[in-house]
Amino acid sequence: MSTTAAHPIGSAVARARSVLSEVAGTPLWSMSQGEAAEVLAEVAQVEAMLVEVRSGLLTHAETVAVQERNASPSLAVWHSNVTRSTKRESFRQVRLAEGLARHVLVREALGRGDLVAEQASVICTALDDLPDDLEASILREATAALVEFAQVHDAKALRVLGRRILDVVAPEVGEAWEAELLDREEREAEKSSVFRMREDGHGRIRGSFTVPLLVGQMLERALLAFAAPKHQVANRVNSDDQDTPDEAPVPVRRPTAQRLGAAFVELVERLDPAALPRAGGVNATVVVTMTLESLQGGLAAATLDTGGRLSAATARRLACEAGIVPVVLGGRSEPLDVGRSQRLFTVPQRLALGVRDGGCTAKGCDAPPAMCHAHHEDFWCRDGHTKVERGRLLCPYHHRRIHDPEYETEIGGDNQVSFHRRT
Repeated sequence: MSTTAAHPIGSAVARARSVLSEVAGTPLWSMSQGEAAEVLAEVAQVEAMLVEVRSGLLTHAETVAVQERNASPSLAVWHSNVTRSTKRESFRQVRLAEGLARHVLVREALGRGDLVAEQASVICTALDDLPDDLEASILREATAALVEFAQVHDAKALRVLGRRILDVVAPEVGEAWEAELLDREEREAEKSSVFRMREDGHGRIRGSFTVPLLVGQMLERALLAFAAPKHQVANRVNSDDQDTPDEAPVPVRRPTAQRLGAAFVELVERLDPAALPRAGGVNATVVVTMTLESLQGGLAAATLDTGGRLSAATARRLACEAGIVPVVLGGRSEPLDVGRSQRLFTVPQRLALGVRDGGCTAKGCDAPPAMCHAHHEDFWCRDGHTKVERGRLLCPYHHRRIHDPEYETEIGGDNQVSFHRRT
């Protein structure tokens, strides 16, 4: 910046930079504890005042189209290039400047150093979220109340208070507004719920999810229950009821990401398949196929009905867990042929079909077993029997096609069904 800047703000910034450059690198060893605490508090105030100045400059820069100096598409992009900030940070600063321009009381409090930038940003966002038709007097009361709350609350607490500020300044409209806000948020949260999973090729699955607030908190509570340390008295009491001096209580900390990950694994492994919806006629179970020798201690890998592979040790561990059905090749199994006594394939039969077919048996189709129907090769309506050897898995689309008289089928040596339209 030029030291001959004519505008008062430019001159003030130049002087501040000059003064700070004089103390840059000054040793701090002689500063007392009390003085260090006091100066740090003052630095926070100076930073807030500089943010207010910067915000005013950004607002003015938008007015005079500073971005045209280098043909930048927006002020934020120009600012990012000039200051070497990330675009994300520059856009955040521009949004704050716009919010402060709309809410003068917040800008004035920031200029006095009564707020920090994070608090000011939260307050502006809370005020912008209020109803558009709110009376100006109520908006002023809400602004003043949040600025006052900021003297004792940090940005996190202000975010909560901001959502309930109308209950404080205008309870007659606050309840109806909050009900409308919550209803809109919950409907949008349901629409935006997503869950993504992908294998990384190294025996793991990575994923991410977005769920409504309540569901996320329910999941968190469940994980914390699995991750919580044992509730035992950390210090031992001797015979005369005095704590031994070398055994102080251990503080309880929030579980780490690794512990929560282990809790999530345990939560999934302990799901009761009987309580889950059925998919493809079978409870939501994973079928693990292994040889009898592997089950008894061998090393041969086990195969999942999804196509994945497990070590023999893991398969043996999971064989007794809920949600896992072991199919032991060569061992005793449940009766699979129920003949004409039942039209629909039984759960054991469906599991056996899933293990054998691995999914839809139509050529080129990769629908998994859970998404398939169990089809009678000998049509039930033509006195067919419900037998595994005369059944096969087909996805709903191909199941309809195999009953469609416009198509004829051919079963190859690989047990795959080829469809041909009749001419």
